[in-house]
Amino acid sequence: MRLGTAATPLRRELSGAVADVGVLVPIAVALIVQNGLSPTAVLLPAGALYLVVAAVYRLPVAVQPLKAVGAIAIAQGLGADEIAAAALVMGVTFVLLGATGLVDRLGRAFPRALIRGVQLTVGLLFLKVAWGLLAHPPSSFEEHALAPGWAVPLGAAIVALALVLRRRPVALVLVATGVAVMLVESGSSISLGPSAIELPSLSAATFGAAFTALVLPQLPLTFANSCLAPADAARAYFGERARAVTPGRLAATLGSANLFSGAISGMPVCHGAGGLTAHFAFGARGARAPLAMGAALIAIALVAGSGLAVVLTAFPLPVLAGLLATAGLLHIGLLRDLSGAREWAIAVAVGGVGFGLNLAIGLVLGLLLWWGPVFAGRIRSGRWTSRSFLRFARQSSRP
Repeated sequence: MRLGTAATPLRRELSGAVADVGVLVPIAVALIVQNGLSPTAVLLPAGALYLVVAAVYRLPVAVQPLKAVGAIAIAQGLGADEIAAAALVMGVTFVLLGATGLVDRLGRAFPRALIRGVQLTVGLLFLKVAWGLLAHPPSSFEEHALAPGWAVPLGAAIVALALVLRRRPVALVLVATGVAVMLVESGSSISLGPSAIELPSLSAATFGAAFTALVLPQLPLTFANSCLAPADAARAYFGERARAVTPGRLAATLGSANLFSGAISGMPVCHGAGGLTAHFAFGARGARAPLAMGAALIAIALVAGSGLAVVLTAFPLPVLAGLLATAGLLHIGLLRDLSGAREWAIAVAVGGVGFGLNLAIGLVLGLLLWWGPVFAGRIRSGRWTSRSFLRFARQSSRP
């Protein structure tokens, strides 16, 4: 297995490896503290998927929590069984979508402008979450959080520092500083050993509740931001080196990871286009970054999992928010390759609706705006017959 390029210093790979903790840590901490998940079970699926990324893609493809599942489960106080059921359903769904090639075929209906709209949505959501971490700290972090009057300026300073020095290992320095502060602030020694892992207790009622509350809101987000958008971002950043990063493969790897997560009552995981931007922007260029991140997460889960619930809540939020906001701004920068008023209008419409209302609604709007004029033109010109429709459908479904 080729571990990146010799021209990339290891310190930059490691800096890029930790650049996406702004997404991972807040959701992981909340699931541990508020929903009662085992810290070891929370980290193991993410660590295992990072190792798969290193072996399969050889690029810093991001691993993140399933954000809609995490947010809803935290807000509604759902238990480990419902979260596990959601992970299993997502796992089966995306393994099948990837194995059949359906994700790749569906992806051909989504032009660049729509994908850029999805990426705009994600970038704006990153900025919103970063602001929320500073202005309204999550309850699990409240004991150690700075007052907003101090946290917001500090977070802004970290964003400025990260943007200016992103070609240096600044993310590595920031995360290392955050870990040091966390250990001092927590005021307790870390308990060694893994935390207990319990198999989920599942029933038809559990699966029904999980599907309605967690899976349905997550499906369009995972399809767009974990399959289509990361494949597009990988091509933009790595060119021909990203040929293995296809929507179908991404669906298969994230689906397999969620089968493992559901089996151990862990944290549901996915890939993320914004996380890929974070890894790339701070120096990750090859397999060494996901390999290092995966090994670190697994080591922490097994060596210190039993004490994580105490210490993680002391990690400084300005560091998390600063890295998250920086990734959001850089991710929005992907829109710069759009050309023409029509592409820009559709991307902004999808991004605005996706951010303000719902990404699924934004995608439907974008598809109508892009393909509506195409179909209308064919109908007006008389070229859109039943035979041409069948030919178009067959061509669209070819691998």
